[in-house]
Amino acid sequence: VDFLLAGKDRLGEMRRTVQPLARKLATRLAARRRRAARGTVDLRRTLRGSLSTGGVPVKPVLRRRRPARPELVLLCDVSGSVAGFSDFTMLLVQALHDQFSKVRVFAFVNRVDEVTGLLVHGAADPEGLNARIRAEARLTAWHDSSDYGAALGEFTDRYADAVGPRTTVFVLGDARTNMADPNLPAVRDLTRRTRRVHWLNPEPHTLWGTGDSAAPAYAELVDMRECRNVRQLDAAVGRLLPV
Repeated sequence: VDFLLAGKDRLGEMRRTVQPLARKLATRLAARRRRAARGTVDLRRTLRGSLSTGGVPVKPVLRRRRPARPELVLLCDVSGSVAGFSDFTMLLVQALHDQFSKVRVFAFVNRVDEVTGLLVHGAADPEGLNARIRAEARLTAWHDSSDYGAALGEFTDRYADAVGPRTTVFVLGDARTNMADPNLPAVRDLTRRTRRVHWLNPEPHTLWGTGDSAAPAYAELVDMRECRNVRQLDAAVGRLLPV
């Protein structure tokens, strides 16, 4: 009983801290959107307007940009190797889903499937979400071990419409490929077609590159950071998306 209560307390504390961090992330992306909406100086119209003030550009004219909603895509490893962080991952996914008006969520083992429709707005039930993903998503074709290369390749081929120049992608996973091809060309393609790609890795940095970890190879292409607790998530939000 004490163990169950401790688990509930830990989950409750995690929920209370992850949700504000998701709001912080949403606020930072919204600030970027506002800056982009202000536009840049339209030199021709500014000079034309300065004729009435003796050629002095007293009031710069801005080119207005159409504001774009923040677009967020989450790619989540739900294989057995990250099972110990499943509550943390699912709470983070749910919190980000609640904070962003335009977000798509994908889960993978060696196959990838969109699970956005399995999330319930306002719910913070990591075990329930994980169970729904396991029961309803098509995640594996032949084994339960992660294959990042196959999953990333399938994502870029099957869900090409999910990303664009305004999309920020977060990959949540340990980058352990079980000795399979990491498919670096798929990652390069993803970075070319999106605004940016961030990778939050739940393994300690000291283990990156050991055994079947392809973390160093992926980290050369995207910004990968160790993220195994709320403190590290808070630091990551501040570093990755400064206002």
